[in-house]
Amino acid sequence: MYDDGLVACTERELVIRHYYFPIATAKRIPYGQIRGLRRVPLTPVRGRWRIWGSGDFTHYYNLDPGRPHKDVAFVVDLAGRIKPVITPDDPESLIAALATHGITVTGAADQA
Repeated sequence: MYDDGLVACTERELVIRHYYFPIATAKRIPYGQIRGLRRVPLTPVRGRWRIWGSGDFTHYYNLDPGRPHKDVAFVVDLAGRIKPVITPDDPESLIAALATHGITVTGAADQA
């Protein structure tokens, strides 16, 4: 299990808290709907200052006021046009929790 207050891996689903604007409800994604995650560096031009929402109408970030202080993001592939992007507090623990549910994470740790 993984839970940092904004991102959680439960027995059945990935939970992204403070996802939907403007009421900040959670997005719950059953593991069977996740095709994989891609680890990407979080830079000033790649979402570091995106506190909530989308800048390109493809990637959607949940509310995370601490995002400017993080270095790693994960793009969740749900086989649709909109891809949730999460920024966990402990990326390695999230990867380990997802692996127990058969979810693959691509992208090297040194990309962060």
